[in-house]
Amino acid sequence: MNYEKIVNSITEKIYELEPSLLERFGEKGKEKCREDNHHHMKHLETAYELDQPAFFIDYAVWLEGILTKHGMNSQHLIDNFEIIQAVLADSMDSDEKREKFHLYLAEAITVLKGEHVKGGA
Repeated sequence: MNYEKIVNSITEKIYELEPSLLERFGEKGKEKCREDNHHHMKHLETAYELDQPAFFIDYAVWLEGILTKHGMNSQHLIDNFEIIQAVLADSMDSDEKREKFHLYLAEAITVLKGEHVKGGA
């Protein structure tokens, strides 16, 4: 599936909600944001195809580790995932896929917020 239109909507929404990003990072930062959201969509698609929500959750946790090492915080990623949920609610034709993507994103957000049991049972 071509997610270009969805990714562009997500990116525009992020910059609409946080206009200072354009001042801080310029067009290069906006392009990086698009790239990142393409990665998010590819990982959602793969999790859907595998019927494995853990695939996306593991990606989110891995990405959070990278982002925090570069000075960002978990809330940036959580906000991004919430924006994806909002855009997908209006953009996807397949009810089943939209619902699964929403679920995968919600589960990842829960983990990123630390609302899970760390270290297993």
